[in-house]
Amino acid sequence: MAQIGMLRGYRFADAAEDIRGSKLYGLNDEKLGKIDDVIFDHSTGLIRYVVIDTGWLTTKKFIVPAGSLRPSTEHKDDFTVDLNKQQVESLPPYDELKLESDEQWAEYEGRYRSKWEADPVMHRLGTDRNITPTTEQMPQNPPSARAADASAAMPMKDTDALDTAGFAASTDTVEIDVSAVGIGPRWDTFQNRLRERRKEVIGASSDQPRDQSYRKAG
Repeated sequence: MAQIGMLRGYRFADAAEDIRGSKLYGLNDEKLGKIDDVIFDHSTGLIRYVVIDTGWLTTKKFIVPAGSLRPSTEHKDDFTVDLNKQQVESLPPYDELKLESDEQWAEYEGRYRSKWEADPVMHRLGTDRNITPTTEQMPQNPPSARAADASAAMPMKDTDALDTAGFAASTDTVEIDVSAVGIGPRWDTFQNRLRERRKEVIGASSDQPRDQSYRKAG
């Protein structure tokens, strides 16, 4: 049995606690889509990714690591991420069916991580100032050496207080940051409810049809 899953048609008692239907904005306040679902760890209830439904992407949906989100300062109850549409289009196409197999999901996640690693974008905490190294600043290492350097991850942490989003930077491998806490009260409430009802959610969602979308009222 797969060790991760989605909420699908599961509903929380208080709809206001549910982040599904919230909009996601990218760089320069560009609307990327709406949060359609989340992908969470069955054993812990921790959210690994949010699934974004778009009206412009060929594959219709894409995923974003939970730790990459921040509350939008411009749009109440919505979220933002340091991505633009061009970067989204370069990500490996998302296929919900891969969640049903741990092996297939591991293969997809590996390709997904590699793409983020190859296209680094970093921002300092509390600012939108791009600190991605320029071509001149990048060390002239061979591709094999650069591939092994997780400091090229997007977005990521460093010792100078980067945001909490994305992938670890101080290890030899790129790791998804599933410690998506402190994103904001609305997110934290949603995450807590999911953890509290984890077993109930797993049981209910397993009986739901695939590709069941959620729409925020209004």
